[in-house]
Amino acid sequence: MKPLNECMSELERSCRENDFIEHRLYDEYDINQGLRDEKGNGVLTGLTNISLIKSYEVKNGAKEPCNGELWYRGYRVEDLINGLGEYEMGYDKIAYLLLFGEMPDDEKYSEFRSVMGTLMPLPANFTRDVIMKAPTDDIMNTMTRSILTLASYDKELKDTSLQNIIRQCIQLISEFPTLAVYAYNAYNYYQNLDSMYIHYPDTALSPAENILTMLRPDKQYTKTEAKVLDTALILHMEHGGGNNSTFTTRVVTSSGSDTYSTMAAAMCSLKGPKHGGANIKVMDMMADISGHIKDVEDDEELTAYFEKILDKDTFDRKGLIYGMGHAVYTLSDPRERVLKSYVKQLAAEKGRTDEYRLYEQVERLAPQVIMNRKHNRSGVCPNVDFYSGFVYDMLGIPKELYTAIFAVARIVGWSAHRIEEIVCTDKIIRPAYMSVMKKKEG
Repeated sequence: MKPLNECMSELERSCRENDFIEHRLYDEYDINQGLRDEKGNGVLTGLTNISLIKSYEVKNGAKEPCNGELWYRGYRVEDLINGLGEYEMGYDKIAYLLLFGEMPDDEKYSEFRSVMGTLMPLPANFTRDVIMKAPTDDIMNTMTRSILTLASYDKELKDTSLQNIIRQCIQLISEFPTLAVYAYNAYNYYQNLDSMYIHYPDTALSPAENILTMLRPDKQYTKTEAKVLDTALILHMEHGGGNNSTFTTRVVTSSGSDTYSTMAAAMCSLKGPKHGGANIKVMDMMADISGHIKDVEDDEELTAYFEKILDKDTFDRKGLIYGMGHAVYTLSDPRERVLKSYVKQLAAEKGRTDEYRLYEQVERLAPQVIMNRKHNRSGVCPNVDFYSGFVYDMLGIPKELYTAIFAVARIVGWSAHRIEEIVCTDKIIRPAYMSVMKKKEG
């Protein structure tokens, strides 16, 4: 019998030979790979009333790039955040808006917070029996396993009424911060051989405050820290129906599957490095730049190093300056603009203004280098991932949790889209694939 690795190599060769489809056929049959046209615009596959992304304006019949805008249920996200008090936690209020389409009054907000608190605790012994078993540095996998296991504790699992689905969504939104932090604590104890501590979530605290409380041995945090994390969560809550994980939510929902399976599928999508892990790559890249640049104020030295990155001569040799550019935004990413306004304050509090200065330099110089190289006239801008990893690092959040924190925010958007899909249609999403298979004799 052949060794396993030799068998796998032969099977791989077979797959590469028999699964390959010539690229010319995609053009011949007008197939939009990745559901994007030749200009990178998403193919229209549905309608939504939850959010709006604006990256261009039509003037004299022509599209012109503009500063990016992100709207939640008719409100600009910047206005929503600016409308909060200086240290007010806005996660729950904005979550209500995205889920139900209107800003809550004081009474509705109080009731919603009460419901969130009621649904927050995990089932008895769940932490010991599920989260602590088979811990791994892949926190997204641990969370996904926990989500699917939570279905076993839900006596109304198969009840597909809208009211029950809303209850399940709110429950998972409430439980996600705990699932994320506990998954990390288990990994940190069993694999990093660090101290174990499990702090119960406090129903009176916001998700941002609870994350910091449960993650830190002394449970202490500053108002600035909580405010910055709360803002980051709000900015990551929702980004249209076309992103990979939200579209996954829509697809699985349309099949009639339950809420737990739907959210687990969305998690599997988000964990992909092309979707949810970009801020980790930014952090690694910035450390690499810092280690190779003698003077961060030297524009020529920085520009020369960016050229080397694009030439695949340094860093990870992928030819990418991470955190720069976006599939939709060109002149600016509104989420990055908002987050940056808080980063400087946090960097000053943490004594990390020198690192912040490097980020500013990269933000100023890198887009022009990319535009010159690719002859891009529409514009290249930093995206929200450019600063989010730096923010999490300053908050003492380990890299293993970065994508999980993204999920803690984005489950609100996933839930809103699941609800909208159920309210609007009962049709299963079933796209067509054209077969180019060659028939064989015998």
